[in-house]
Amino acid sequence: MALHTWTLYLLTVIGLSLTPGPNSLLVLAHGAAHGSRRTLWTIGGGALGFAALIGLSMLGIGALLQTTASALLVLKVVGGAYLIWLGVQLWRSPAIQLRPAAAGTAGGRVNGVSLFRQGLLSAVSNPKVLLFYGAFLPQFIDPRRDLLLQFVQLAATFVLIEAVVEFLIASLAHRVRPWLERSGRGFNRVCGTLFAMMGAALPLTR
Repeated sequence: MALHTWTLYLLTVIGLSLTPGPNSLLVLAHGAAHGSRRTLWTIGGGALGFAALIGLSMLGIGALLQTTASALLVLKVVGGAYLIWLGVQLWRSPAIQLRPAAAGTAGGRVNGVSLFRQGLLSAVSNPKVLLFYGAFLPQFIDPRRDLLLQFVQLAATFVLIEAVVEFLIASLAHRVRPWLERSGRGFNRVCGTLFAMMGAALPLTR
């Protein structure tokens, strides 16, 4: 993968990881209830789930690229339209309300395996994530280069950045949660605008 393509992908992934989603909210709740160190179990489960979904998306993308040379262009256009749609939905969504009960019993000792399982199931139980990866990843694939190597680079970068961002969220849970509930509508609109811009621009990149 070319350096400039990877750099663009890295910046985009950082922005996506900062966008509220099921796993980031779960990490926020667990961080507030159990502390950042124990929430590493939750983050690890989510990372495994994301890696599995990225792998499934890549298998489908790779199989499609082998059937026709124009498949990547189709994936880029359809994927761009899907990202724009996601941006509109995020723009229209209300501020996130994370109730204290969602965080569990503060101070309670929760088994690490249970936290890991919750993170894993939260990642793999959302079919929209699989669709999102199918729309997002092709924007950065060069069919002239080794597909497997590109897939590994894309997956490793995404999972690593997502894990780092989630750990920061868990560490700042007590400070982030009130702000997110108070200013979440504006934050959603900013993220929605970025999604739509990304969806419009990425299919045009080469």
